[in-house]
Order: sequence, then structure tokens, then C-alpha cells
Amino acid sequence: MIRHTGSCHCGFVQFAITAEIDHQRICDCSICHKRGALMFRVPEAALTVQRPLADLTLYQWGSRTAKDYFCPQCGILPFRRPSAPTAAERTRGVAPFDGWAINLRCLDGFDPVALPVRHIPGRAIALDC
Repeated sequence: MIRHTGSCHCGFVQFAITAEIDHQRICDCSICHKRGALMFRVPEAALTVQRPLADLTLYQWGSRTAKDYFCPQCGILPFRRPSAPTAAERTRGVAPFDGWAINLRCLDGFDPVALPVRHIPGRAIALDC
């Protein structure tokens, strides 16, 4: 496992992850598409945040099960809690994920350009709202 450090644009949010990053996730839902983040999921214990989450801005939308954490100063999203699977996804066998999705663009000195892409069809997911 490799330790990576990262931050938002202004440095208010600093974090570290321990992970072997072998792909990047690109979701086509409206918020992910407009945000342009390249995500990678890590288990709960793999993320260390240097500041209390209460100091960040929290945004929730759709099913309100995902938690997007933004820097209140520069507006960058360094990490998020992914959404819970919808009823249709659970029927297809998608298990809940209790970890973090890290924005690879926020890692210091990390270039994801050569990583394989895992496309996530977010626009096709019907929410259980």
C-alpha cells in the first residue's frame, strides 16, 4: 500500500490515503459530469483528514444518502461518501459501500492520466426518493 497526501486548492482541507490506486471512476450523472472529478474508492480506515468534517461544507442531493464534502474557502471537493445503492441496484446484487470516494485530482503529485477508467452510468440510476 502506498500513502498519498492531498488537499483542496487553498490547503484548508488536507488529507492522506493509503491505497494501491489501479483505476479511476468517472460517473456521468449531472453533478459528477459538471464537477469533472476523477474518483477512487477507499475503505473507511484508509482516509485520514487533518480537520474535523464539521469544518467542511456538506452537500447532499438526490437520495440524500451521499455526502459531498467541500472546502468552505475554495469550493473544491477532495472526497465524498458515496450514495447507498438504490432498490434496483440492491436487487441486482450491488452491495453498500462504507468508505470514501477520493478525488484523484486532489492528490499531491499524482497523475491519473494513464489509469484505466471505470465508467459509472449515474444518469441511468433511478433514485428511490
